[in-house]
Amino acid sequence: MSRVYNFSAGPSMLPEEVLKKAAAEMLDYEGCGQSVMEMSHRSKVFESIIKSAESLLRELMNIPDNYKVLFLQGGATTQFAAIPMNFMNKSGKADYIITGQWAKKAFNEAKKYGDAVAVASSADETFSYIPKTTREDFRQDADYAYICMNNTIYGTVYHELPDTGDVPLIADISSCFLSEPLDVTKFAMVYGGAQKNVAPAGLTIVIVREDILGNAREYTPTMLDYKVHADAGSLSNTPPCYTIYICKLVLEWIKSLGGLEAMAERNRKKAKILYDFLDNSKMFRGTVVPEDRSLMNVPFVTDSDELNAKFVKEAEAAGFVNLKGHRTVGGMRASIYNAMPIEGVEKLVAFMAKFEEKNS
Repeated sequence: MSRVYNFSAGPSMLPEEVLKKAAAEMLDYEGCGQSVMEMSHRSKVFESIIKSAESLLRELMNIPDNYKVLFLQGGATTQFAAIPMNFMNKSGKADYIITGQWAKKAFNEAKKYGDAVAVASSADETFSYIPKTTREDFRQDADYAYICMNNTIYGTVYHELPDTGDVPLIADISSCFLSEPLDVTKFAMVYGGAQKNVAPAGLTIVIVREDILGNAREYTPTMLDYKVHADAGSLSNTPPCYTIYICKLVLEWIKSLGGLEAMAERNRKKAKILYDFLDNSKMFRGTVVPEDRSLMNVPFVTDSDELNAKFVKEAEAAGFVNLKGHRTVGGMRASIYNAMPIEGVEKLVAFMAKFEEKNS
């Protein structure tokens, strides 16, 4: 069977070059006589893998030396509790902007540990826009402010960061990780699950400024204390070794293409192809206000649930899979992460045009 075009929101497709190299090295990684799947995380061979992954990530993202890079077990959702446990430790206050399900879940988790407040929300329009805020919206004694940078379900993204004043900014970047350059210095911490743009499921990467570490609440579980992982070089316990290895291969792939500037150009081209079609279609339409559209996740609908279902079914038969939209939005969603080739988006748009012609 030939490979399909996988538009899943995550776990998502990986670059074919990466999969082929991983397959070639499955039984014997670089002459060591064993697979990365079975080697000790304390071995010198794996030490070289994780150090290489960190070095590549620092190079691609231009991460300053005063930020720690952590490769952690557990999904991004685990960080919803770890963040307030580690950082809601002075005033006991934190401000959240609610732009979708994941920001809402992070907010609800934070409320268990202190005075968490939603300073803005786009729930009134099914999270189809990024709410505008000013510095005055944030409590200047808050321990941190929190955003979800790119909203997987709803297809919105921050093109301009909120002005939080002196309040440290923390962001979930799971869905836009490595999709374009990001100025890490504007954040106290960013983190993301790897299963969308970076690696298979099972790895969460945390990039955190050193000066805010070391003040976790007393009841914080050891494995949720970021300083524990920072001090141990992400080896306090067994990390997701094979996923980190695939992450390294993905980072090498991105570097070979020209880095994040080149990746951003590629992603903008893909998104433009799809959004231009949606803006000119008489059957399909996007659900997000144009100024807040994501490059990674593109939700769209027709005016008929029956037509939506027919499209998803026929698209899957044609080799375009995982296009069904999230239940809170309905319709369809095309996640066009880094590994999706431009050809995949072009073929999807051609299929959509034919579907529209046949069903108008």
